[in-house]
Amino acid sequence: MTKSVLLEICVFNTATAVAAENAGADRIELCENYANGGTTPSYGYLKTVREKISIPVFPMIRPRGGDYFHTADEIEIIRKDILLCKELGFDGVVFGILNQDGTVDHENTARLVEAAYPLEVTFHRAFDRCKNPSEALEKIIVAGCNRVLTSGQVPKVTDGLKMVKELVDQADGRIVILPGSGLNSSNVEMIIQSTGVNEVHTSARIRIPSATRFRNEKMPEDFDSDFVDATEIQRIKQLIV
Repeated sequence: MTKSVLLEICVFNTATAVAAENAGADRIELCENYANGGTTPSYGYLKTVREKISIPVFPMIRPRGGDYFHTADEIEIIRKDILLCKELGFDGVVFGILNQDGTVDHENTARLVEAAYPLEVTFHRAFDRCKNPSEALEKIIVAGCNRVLTSGQVPKVTDGLKMVKELVDQADGRIVILPGSGLNSSNVEMIIQSTGVNEVHTSARIRIPSATRFRNEKMPEDFDSDFVDATEIQRIKQLIV
């Protein structure tokens, strides 16, 4: 690699955040509920991570799973959670809101960016559900966001590289294009070289077995939990620094 690239790791619990920092992550995206695509962490989770982690941490602010159109009440919840993250001393927040027609909710995005200041704002993969990505990017830039997390409007970023490169070219340094979803040590160099990005995003996610010794066989449940592959983070770091 000819330039150093920032590595953001998405995590879903406190232990994973600690492990990601120890493995060399440059920044953490802090979420709950992997199965729902990520929602806002609880107060206790936020406060504990802020106390334990020294690298920048950007909590996800999303009051529920499902679509990305939010009611006035939900937008007020997002605003209050952003203010809480400011109070707790976080470095940025991650959110994304759309109108019912698939356009970016520019007015509310701008209001929430203003509420977040001076925290950085990442517009998350609601972007990948929008109707017109080029138009959406301009609205997100005008609203004041610092970056957009995207896989190029397809499930895996390796299949969306053409769009990611088009977004990088369109952004022209006005906003960071942050590629994620399916990014790993086997393809990170190719993704960077193909698109010209200077930040990358991954969860490096693995599953670890529960330490619980007793399970009621009449209540079959998945007690395993999300964790991070520290070796994978280290591999990526070696490739992008």
